[in-house]
Amino acid sequence: MTYENLDAELVNALLGDGRASLRSLAEDLDVSVTTVSNHLSDLEEEGVIQGFTPQINYDALGFDVTAVIQLKVEGSALSDITDRLREFEQMTNVYEVTGDYDVIAIGRFRDTDEMNDQIKALLADSDINESNTSVVLNAVTENEQFDLEIRDE
Repeated sequence: MTYENLDAELVNALLGDGRASLRSLAEDLDVSVTTVSNHLSDLEEEGVIQGFTPQINYDALGFDVTAVIQLKVEGSALSDITDRLREFEQMTNVYEVTGDYDVIAIGRFRDTDEMNDQIKALLADSDINESNTSVVLNAVTENEQFDLEIRDE
């Protein structure tokens, strides 16, 4: 095997099994454990791989209300609002976006009362001009990642 596609193949192997040992990765990729270790370290240093975390099923833990919250924010306060949203534990994703709204946040809540309390706390901020909240009825796909393309050698 040439090393040209090794990084992509290593990433794809980890997407399949993030708990795979260096030895099993080396066997699957037909390279040495040292090679896998070095490439993995490089990918982490470059920020391609940003850690190894479990995928949590929040529904199974009782967080079965997902809300998509769109906010129009006073321009100069955008970074303050996104920092504040990041402090809310249950906001799993916060995005600055283009379009009609400035921020989209996705939160996971135990029930609609908890969601309502957090949204009201947000809306108390005078820098938030408008909001729109949608409750997710069915998560068709979530937290999906995709394999990297392997170039023909």
